[in-house]
Amino acid sequence: MKVLVTGAAGFIGSHLVEECLRRSWEVVAVDSLTTYYSPTAKVRNSDQFRRHHRCLYLEQDILDTDVPSVLDGVSVIFHLAAQAGVRASWGQSFDVYTQLNVTVLQRLLEAARVAKIERFVFASSSSVYGDAEALPTPEAVMLRPLSPYGATKALGEHLTYLYFRNYGVPVTNLRYFSVYGPRQRPDMAFHRAIEAAGAGHEFRLFGDGRQTRDFTYVDDIVQGTLAAADRAAPGSTYNLGGGSTVSMLDALELIDQETGGGLDIVREESQRGDARDTAADISRARSDLDYHPKWDVERGLREQVAWHRSRVHA
Repeated sequence: MKVLVTGAAGFIGSHLVEECLRRSWEVVAVDSLTTYYSPTAKVRNSDQFRRHHRCLYLEQDILDTDVPSVLDGVSVIFHLAAQAGVRASWGQSFDVYTQLNVTVLQRLLEAARVAKIERFVFASSSSVYGDAEALPTPEAVMLRPLSPYGATKALGEHLTYLYFRNYGVPVTNLRYFSVYGPRQRPDMAFHRAIEAAGAGHEFRLFGDGRQTRDFTYVDDIVQGTLAAADRAAPGSTYNLGGGSTVSMLDALELIDQETGGGLDIVREESQRGDARDTAADISRARSDLDYHPKWDVERGLREQVAWHRSRVHA
């Protein structure tokens, strides 16, 4: 099988590419190395696959790419490329979010309808729910994003549906919930907390810490994403969560224990766009995709802390 992975050098994308190669698939890996966070970190993420004999690594923007040529022989598109970050999506930077999260997706969908691929998997986000009307949240609730980032992801889902209904593009939307693990983006809370503990710096906690998240380990996300390519019906949408919710204070206590104590937490006001609580109803993913998350937060954080330590030693 031959697949395309966009955002291939990112946190989740790099893990996905490596798993595809472990399955002996051919991979076209595309990443533009945007500067939302250090491109050097993304280059490190891609070290394990960009010279692999079954991987064609393209360091370029999809909008500058001959997409029909790239899709030659491709069976599945995994579209993970996006401008991430809830808090950074306000103001004038919104133009970047619309281009990278909406326009790029539309170009790929246009090419996909001509290429007649077998599956188009779109990485959406739990941010489309905002402060959801039900917890755990099923896929059928009304989408009420609280941030421009969440709004672009919701629009992306509407775009995929348009191309499914009008052109039969076999799309599947996956709503990822608070993904963590090795290679996590440096702006995300666990990454910041572990780095702060290791360096003896203050960690800024937004809000009172009692807000809860459905933290999902990256390996579980990758397995769910691959299952969607294999099992999901065209036009479907699934939550991919970790299976339980944990408060930020409890998660930080685990990080404090794993890093040897001394995490210095400084509380700040809640940020615009942050949902108070998130919890995924994954019953549909369990039933249709045989999705069963295997990693609890304690075990997953242990792996992430070990990765941070390995970087320091390197």
